[in-house]
Amino acid sequence: MKEENAALDPGARAAAEQKARKAARDASRKTGAEETTAEKGAIAPPWERGAEGIELVDTHAHIDGEDFDGDREEMLDRAKAAGVVAVVTFGDTMESSARCVALASSHEAVFAGVGVHPENAFPLSQAEEDRLAAWTKEKNVVAIGEIGLDYYWEKDEEKRALQRKMFSRQLALARDLDLPVCIHDREAHGDLMTILKTEGRKNRGVIHCFSGSWEMAKELLKLGWYIGIDGPLTYKNAAKLPEIVEKMPADRLLVETDCPYLSPLPYRGKRNEPAYVRITAERAAQIRGESIEALAAQTTKNARMVYGL
Repeated sequence: MKEENAALDPGARAAAEQKARKAARDASRKTGAEETTAEKGAIAPPWERGAEGIELVDTHAHIDGEDFDGDREEMLDRAKAAGVVAVVTFGDTMESSARCVALASSHEAVFAGVGVHPENAFPLSQAEEDRLAAWTKEKNVVAIGEIGLDYYWEKDEEKRALQRKMFSRQLALARDLDLPVCIHDREAHGDLMTILKTEGRKNRGVIHCFSGSWEMAKELLKLGWYIGIDGPLTYKNAAKLPEIVEKMPADRLLVETDCPYLSPLPYRGKRNEPAYVRITAERAAQIRGESIEALAAQTTKNARMVYGL
C-alpha cells in the first residue's frame, strides 16, 4: 500500500524522475573528457596553491546529496584551503531542501536556499509552501531556490506550464518573505524574461549558470539581477560567455560551481566541488584583465550583498 501511495504522490513521483535525470547527468560527465586529458597535471589543485589574499564564495552548490556522502567534511576543508570562505548550497526538492537546512545549521561557512527545481515541479500544497517558509527562519538559510524553468529536459507543454506555475508561486513566496531567489534557466529564456518583467519585477536575486546572450544579460542587469558564472567559462566551446564576463559590470558578477556538476577544466568529466570555484574565478579574472585577488574580493562583496551573508 505504501508503494502504491508513493507512486500516486506528486512529490514522490517528481523525486523518482529526478533520480533518473541525475543518472543521465552522471553519465554525461564523461562527455568532453578527451578535452581535459592533456591538461591534467598542468597545475596543482586549488587547495595546494595557497590562498593568501583570496576570499571567494561559491554562490551555487549542491553539497547535500550522495555525491559528497563519503568526504563532505574533507571537501569543505579543501574549499577553505583554496580560499573559499562560504558555500551557498541549494535544495532542488523538499527532501534536498531539508538536507541543505541541516547542513547550514551545523556549518558556519555553509548557507542554504530552499525550493523546488523546475525539473522536479509538482503541484505544491499549502503545507509544503508553509514548510519552505518555516525553513527560511532557520540558521544560515538565505534564499528561495533553486527555482525557475528548464525546457531542455521537459518537452511536454502541460508540464512546462506546471513549471511556470511553480516558478510564479515560489517567486511570490520569496516576495512575501523579502528574500532573494536563485533562478535556473535552461532553454526557456523567453518565458523567463516575460515572468521576470511582469510578476517578478519586485523580486531580486541571481540568474544562476547564465546561458543567455549579452542582450539578455543587459536586460537582466536593468532589472537589477545578479548573474552567476560557472565552470563552462573554462571550456573550449564557451562561445559567448567570455564576452559576457568581460562586459559585465563588476558589481553584478558572481562565481559558482553548481557542484557536483559542471566541473571546470582540467577536471571536466569528474565530480565538481566548491574548491574549484577558484578555477572559474581565475579564468574570469584573466578575461577581465584583473588580479584573482581583486575579482575574488568583488564577487564576494556581491555575494554578501545579494544573499546577506
